[in-house]
Amino acid sequence: MTHGGHRDGRTAAETLVSALGRRRFLQAALGVGAGSALAAGPAAAASAASGTSRGGGGAGRYSGVLQPGRGRIPGDVYLGSDVDDVLWGYVPSVHARGVARVRSGQTITIDSVSHEGILEDQGRDPVAYFAEHGVRRREVLDDAVAIAAGYSRTVRNFDVDGPHVVTGPVFVEGAEPGDVLKIETLAATPRVPYGVVSSRHGKGALGVTAAGAPAGISLDEVMPPVGTDGRGSGIPTEYGNVSVFAGVRGDHAVMGSGAGRVRFPLRAFFGMMGVAFAGSTDLTAPEANSIPPTLGGGNIDIRHLGAGSTFYLPVSAEGALFYVGDPHMAMGDGEVALTAMEGSLRGTFRLTVCKPGSGDAPSVAYSYPFGETADAWIPIGLSDPDGSVGGQLSDLDVAMRRAVVNALDFLQHDHGLDRAVAYAYLSAAGDFAVSQVVDRTVGVHGLIRKADLG
Repeated sequence: MTHGGHRDGRTAAETLVSALGRRRFLQAALGVGAGSALAAGPAAAASAASGTSRGGGGAGRYSGVLQPGRGRIPGDVYLGSDVDDVLWGYVPSVHARGVARVRSGQTITIDSVSHEGILEDQGRDPVAYFAEHGVRRREVLDDAVAIAAGYSRTVRNFDVDGPHVVTGPVFVEGAEPGDVLKIETLAATPRVPYGVVSSRHGKGALGVTAAGAPAGISLDEVMPPVGTDGRGSGIPTEYGNVSVFAGVRGDHAVMGSGAGRVRFPLRAFFGMMGVAFAGSTDLTAPEANSIPPTLGGGNIDIRHLGAGSTFYLPVSAEGALFYVGDPHMAMGDGEVALTAMEGSLRGTFRLTVCKPGSGDAPSVAYSYPFGETADAWIPIGLSDPDGSVGGQLSDLDVAMRRAVVNALDFLQHDHGLDRAVAYAYLSAAGDFAVSQVVDRTVGVHGLIRKADLG
């Protein structure tokens, strides 16, 4: 939306709130009844205080605001997103200092913070930003407010830095270069009853490029429309970026209003789970930017990696230095508009060190990220997994080929299939999908049914 449209929307919201009252405004905006979690008021606060979280980790269900350190914290160790410890827009390097420590096999609960609502193009004031959508101050996270107002570890540059608030790193005792860190996501619980999906000029599947419209579409088909592109102002709030608010009711989200509403299930997961990979001592080195995923994981954006999944990453630093960020409440394969439904999550993870030759991790995982769910193995391919060293390649064909090769290596070396048979099997029964097309380094992931590997 344009800067003027942003003001008009705020005025309209204020008028509706005045006329209807805040509770009825929220119900009208979301098209839901009085039982909406966003409008639950005292019930939500009571739920947060008791730490209730129905449905465990599951696909994600909101049942109360989870302010830092409040409510149920099931992990052996707790880590919050303290303003003095997080990195905003960058991931920890192999030289980073751990801000928490666990033994191999222990669990850790992490309160993550979404970047949406605190970014510069949204005013860098989450209380004011979310108030425009009918959100009360007590439903805005204190750690988000602190980060937006007081982050100072690096000097923010909206046009260069990644958007993500990165929490960690966690030092895992016994992890050494050459090992694999096994990351089991035990729970991913929404901390707030809302999320945001953003589309920004020059980004996303339909974003305009320096040369004009990307191949295959016209300028009229670019999103956001080129006529609303205000990046030339140099003022992020005037860039004309579009952020769409979504309210949460239980285990579903609602977006839009009136006849134009859509309702879809929450599928909470962390878009970013990683271990230190970049070798620079500079906190803002390009290879440490939080946007592109790397061999150390990071912004991998695979929607299957929610509660009940396992993610394996090759270790490059002593202690592995695990971190999380980019919490998602829902995302479709591709993440085409630029972001998923972004919303802060409380995650609980079991971190286990796997040694070479132990058989505790897929063989591919000692050199490349690899995933697992209860039903499937997930080989992964990235177009350019070195963290932007020497430029950036965003070629889905490259990512697809690497995913297929990693799948073949896994089937051959871990399950004893002849490589030609494995290749034929993948063509007959394997599924490959686009993970995301928006993170500079693009990704493809495969799904190999465990039931097929008798």
